[in-house]
Amino acid sequence: MTFPIHFSPSDIAALEQFSRGPGFGCTSLTYLDAQGNAYHGRTMELGQDFPYQLVYLPAGQTLQSVVNNTPGLSYTTQYALFVVTMPDRIPTAEAPLTPADLKVIEGINEAGLSFNLNAYPSVGGAQQQIDLTQAMLSVADLGSWALGCFDTVAAVKAALAEQPVVLTSLDILKGAAAPFHYLLSDRTGASIVVEFHEGTMTVYDNPVGVMTNGPRFDWHLTNLSNYTYLSNIDQSTNTFGSLTVNQPDSGIATVGLPSSSTSVGRFIRAVYYTQYTEKATDPDAAVLALAHIMNTFDRPKGATTDPRTEGGGEGGMLSEGDTEYTPWMILSDLNRARVFLRTYNGLNYTMFDLKQMAQTSEIKVMPLAHLDGLAPDATATLLQ
Repeated sequence: MTFPIHFSPSDIAALEQFSRGPGFGCTSLTYLDAQGNAYHGRTMELGQDFPYQLVYLPAGQTLQSVVNNTPGLSYTTQYALFVVTMPDRIPTAEAPLTPADLKVIEGINEAGLSFNLNAYPSVGGAQQQIDLTQAMLSVADLGSWALGCFDTVAAVKAALAEQPVVLTSLDILKGAAAPFHYLLSDRTGASIVVEFHEGTMTVYDNPVGVMTNGPRFDWHLTNLSNYTYLSNIDQSTNTFGSLTVNQPDSGIATVGLPSSSTSVGRFIRAVYYTQYTEKATDPDAAVLALAHIMNTFDRPKGATTDPRTEGGGEGGMLSEGDTEYTPWMILSDLNRARVFLRTYNGLNYTMFDLKQMAQTSEIKVMPLAHLDGLAPDATATLLQ
């Protein structure tokens, strides 16, 4: 993984903005069809677009995790993967970026395992003591390790019980700890959240298949107790005293959903829509159903503004400007190993078929920005 990846001056300027404070205020969820097959959806929400790179990584790649002052884990991938990445440093003329510098923020492997990270600012703190005789895995490499080496959530969870993961600092964030938590899902619908909170890592079983941002993941699950009244059944009539009233339209069932785009509000809405959206009976219809769900989380520029402040959680971390929006959305068909991507500038999704990519043994890298204007199936474009 040594060939250089060329970034334009505007790409480098965007990365410098990212280094001043990223804010991945995102919504991730799992939708199940009538047969119980799983589909993963995710919106990227932040204050500026960045030079994301799409990467196809064939199986059989030997990767090295870099951890300061301790031996880093070396691992050879068993599965091919297709991922959205960000560089972990800013390139220079003397040290251009290579695929090894690209870190996974979203993607799937050929076995139907998905991985994504979302902003979580409360990661910092003193990490628990780790046996230094073991090879360490940097949290920045959690995505490539999980997708490259495992086929199910259960396998990842078992491996994490034995493999030390280090909350490493990131050069691109000027030495700050990676401010993220991580969702993994597989084709059966099983899901876990890996979360560092004040230096301590916890692996949560995720019974609802949803993740947004802060507070802690277990807080979100507890908060669902405040929404036991939710149902998709409209109550369109009622009587108050001797007055009978009627709702003149359908849809009153959603009146109890949070209306805000905050992490807490999005979590509740994501659980609601994955719970009640009609269960499709074939994969193509399921992808369409997932797309409709994700449309409810698509944020246009200017819908809300959040001027930069010292506090404010993810909102206070907007990298540029003061409006958070959705630069891209991704849908993953975990059973067929297909990914569908749509950018802010595109009306339609573009598909990538991981099984078709198996015809090449080469690493492939393509800027996400190249999606605009491509055909509905861009697998061949990536391979070229």
